[in-house]
Amino acid sequence: MRIRIVGAGAMGRGIAQWAASAGHTVELADVRPEAVSAALDFVASMLDRAVAKGRTTAAARDAAVARLVPLGDPWAAGPDVELVIEAVREDLGTKAEVFGKLERALPASVLFATNTSSLSVTRIAATLQDPSRLAGLHFFNPVPLMRIVEVVPGAATRPEIPALLTAWVESCGHRAVTVADTPGFLVNHAGRGLVTEALALLEESVAVPAEIDRIARDVLGLRMGPFELMDLTGLDVTAAVVDAIWTGFRHEDRLRPSFLTPNRVVAGLHGRKTGRGWYAYGDGASGPAPESPVGGDGERPVFLASAGRAETAGYEEALSGSLEAAGVRVERGAGPSAAAVVLVPVWGTTVAAAIATGGLPRERTFGVEVLPAAGRRRVLAVTPATAPEAARDARAVLARGAGEPYAVSVVRDTAGTVAQRLLSSVVAVGCSIAERSLAAPADIDLAVTTGLGYPAGPLAWGERVGAVRMLELQRALHASTGDPRYRPTRWITERAALGLAVTDPGTSPEDCLG
Repeated sequence: MRIRIVGAGAMGRGIAQWAASAGHTVELADVRPEAVSAALDFVASMLDRAVAKGRTTAAARDAAVARLVPLGDPWAAGPDVELVIEAVREDLGTKAEVFGKLERALPASVLFATNTSSLSVTRIAATLQDPSRLAGLHFFNPVPLMRIVEVVPGAATRPEIPALLTAWVESCGHRAVTVADTPGFLVNHAGRGLVTEALALLEESVAVPAEIDRIARDVLGLRMGPFELMDLTGLDVTAAVVDAIWTGFRHEDRLRPSFLTPNRVVAGLHGRKTGRGWYAYGDGASGPAPESPVGGDGERPVFLASAGRAETAGYEEALSGSLEAAGVRVERGAGPSAAAVVLVPVWGTTVAAAIATGGLPRERTFGVEVLPAAGRRRVLAVTPATAPEAARDARAVLARGAGEPYAVSVVRDTAGTVAQRLLSSVVAVGCSIAERSLAAPADIDLAVTTGLGYPAGPLAWGERVGAVRMLELQRALHASTGDPRYRPTRWITERAALGLAVTDPGTSPEDCLG
């Protein structure tokens, strides 16, 4: 297949390398001829590196380079071209001009694809005389390594085109997901759950960025915490995407931006590329502050206050057994002794509420996380009434392990926990994409695990917890906060009531016709 790529920047050259390596002849064009030369040199160097690392052979490298055709005129006639991929800057006028010239230069049989990440595919197509020939083909950077592509049909795209593009992408070794032409498409939309909730936790002073990141990594199993991710992506980029998606979905509460970001963007606190974001970078930068050493009396007894909920019962037994195996004295009975620190497993509720309803000693009662941790980290939640000495003792007790000690994060009491709120938001945003039929459940999970590197897709993650437990978590968060961003999703509510898996697409009206 002969394709043409217009735009020889980071995305264009990445797509060119990927397509040429897959056996396609690639015309690479740009209005700046020097950009094409630089892109071809870059691709050759990347392929040389792949040979050095044993990822490809010298013969395959030479063949791929030979399939790259520099094009002096992006609008040149191309009787053998079957597909054009546009990868110019994110500006509607620029893209419209590119496709207008291509439409006049190339046969009507040539398919057009835009690599836009934020503009409406339908609006780009509407500038053409024949909008039916264009669809979105959204790659991620670096293209050869990010093995997922979003296929985005516009409102007027011919119905056969998404299937053709999907087949072509997958024949080249990447996975393709079809997603509706809505703000953020799929990956960027699904990724808002983690970032917006992390910012909400920071707004409420539940924990500092470094602590939220540690919990995201060590409890939820994410490769990077949300603040590390924002620094890598650039807060200017992240904030613009969050605002665009929130506006595009008509101020949907689940996607609500934070008041914290505008001033930081204006101040140039964008992250790695400016040397300072949520963390400092560059020469002499210390990075996140190290965790405080564990002090306090780790010999104090523990009273584990039962929440009386099925959602926490298993965890209570597991924590009790783990502490006892580490030599901690766990009290049993109607109430705690005067010496005991009291631990309350919470599920969408606050420690303060448990203290009030259970008559527990406010100075020495703490919340603990019930989600199974991906690493050796426990989380201790303190209230405004906490005695600091008792908190230090409780942290020392939780740090004890039968072998290696646990790291213990100390956070402010909130509805649920840091990890529960992050997880609930990730699952809720993924479920809202599914219930709107913006993408198929399997595609949502595939795109998130491949594009964002999460340990599980949002629907599969919800299924790990279970629809009934997820519904209880969402209901408790909503009731505790009164904030509509935490309201239960219809997707979870229905599956909990019907006994369906969170990943089950269910039966649609169309399934019942014909």
